[in-house]
Amino acid sequence: MENKRVWLCLAHMSGNEMKFIKEAFDTNWVVPLGPNVNAFEAELEQMVGNGRHVVALSSGTAAIHLSLVNLGVTSGDEVICQSMTFSASANPIVYQGAIPVFVDSERDTWNMDPNLLEESIRDRIAKTGRKPKAIIPVYLYGMPAYIDDIMEIARRYEIPVVEDSAEGFGSRYRGQIVGSFGDYGIMSFNGNKMITTSGGGALICPNEEAKKRIMFYATQAREPLPYYLHKEIGYNYRMSNICAGIGRGQMTIVDEHLRWHRHLCDVYVRELAGIDGIIVHVNPDDRFDSNYWLNTILVNPKQTGGVDYEQLRLALDAAGIESRPLWKPMHTQPVFSGAPAYVNGVSEELFAQGLCLPSGPYVTDEDALRITSIIKSTIQK
Repeated sequence: MENKRVWLCLAHMSGNEMKFIKEAFDTNWVVPLGPNVNAFEAELEQMVGNGRHVVALSSGTAAIHLSLVNLGVTSGDEVICQSMTFSASANPIVYQGAIPVFVDSERDTWNMDPNLLEESIRDRIAKTGRKPKAIIPVYLYGMPAYIDDIMEIARRYEIPVVEDSAEGFGSRYRGQIVGSFGDYGIMSFNGNKMITTSGGGALICPNEEAKKRIMFYATQAREPLPYYLHKEIGYNYRMSNICAGIGRGQMTIVDEHLRWHRHLCDVYVRELAGIDGIIVHVNPDDRFDSNYWLNTILVNPKQTGGVDYEQLRLALDAAGIESRPLWKPMHTQPVFSGAPAYVNGVSEELFAQGLCLPSGPYVTDEDALRITSIIKSTIQK
């Protein structure tokens, strides 16, 4: 029997989504806002804890954008952003006419290097006479960053932190949900994330006042009057009641999703143990609790007999298995070629060696064993 195609990370439905969607149709709440949106936000707030408030939005990118808007980021300002990330972390900086300043990674978590972060802050102040307006660390593939160190530096220089936890839904550092350390935290519910709303995201806010301000901007910045009056530029960024219904159904199985992603990591670690030149990316120590949204490996061709990540990717693809290189660092992207960057070579080395392996509930134990078998056989050839 022909093997099924194994995709990188597919959305997995609980079976409960249709109940909430049907309620929305039955009550004619099919527009942005509504009972599902309110309930979804409440469920997210309960999960995040720490007194945080949550606004459901149309995307994680919209969440980053509104955090910068509410922090007063404007034309000519500088915002520090992790270089090893997807472009959506940096694009909203440019939406505001601001300048991204990219900071490289450290090797343990692959996330923002605190030492380089402080170096970049000092250098930007020396060069421009102004400190950056915000700092955007990212939880790459679900792995928490050294967020304690990042927050200590940010507090010392009095710079707000926007945690891009789009890939880190359910991940924890020292037992605390990522996205709840900084001034704002980003969630994404895109189709391939830990939970999905088809398309959507959310912004974790520090208090109710900030939540109200974000909701104001997300609904076209309409003043509270019986007629339409606008004193500020707003955006159409609210989540629909239909999408929020999908999210509510997804929340009923989020624990199962987290368990399975972590289980697959254990399988990959076990099956690839002892293979020269293959390193599975895992929690550096017990402070970290990654969701392993995407399980990732490094492939060192100097130790694999010349086999690199691209040869493994092609071998997997030939067997009907999707895999993907790591994010290409932002400081190497043509669109950001003029942006300041503080680099140490780590993210470029990761990009040259890294591969994302299939993860999520649709990847079975048998699939994981087939994936690791192909990796081993390709290297042994």
